[in-house]
Amino acid sequence: MAANKDITELFERYCRIENEIKLLRDDKKQLLGEFKDRIDPKAFRAALRSAKIKANLKAEEIQDFDQALIFIEKELCIEHVD
Repeated sequence: MAANKDITELFERYCRIENEIKLLRDDKKQLLGEFKDRIDPKAFRAALRSAKIKANLKAEEIQDFDQALIFIEKELCIEHVD
């Protein structure tokens, strides 16, 4: 059975990590805010998600990914309007 000392240590360390995560989220939000006049944050985050997905694919899967993306964009009638 866990001792109160162990529970206390676990709780304190866990809370410290949670606080650090919150600070990092705030830093990320502030960083995007700094660049929002030059780079659209929504577009940047979308590109980053896409790049991360593509980075996790094997070399032989990338062509299928690109073809599927082109097809899906056409099917969804995605138009880029200025």
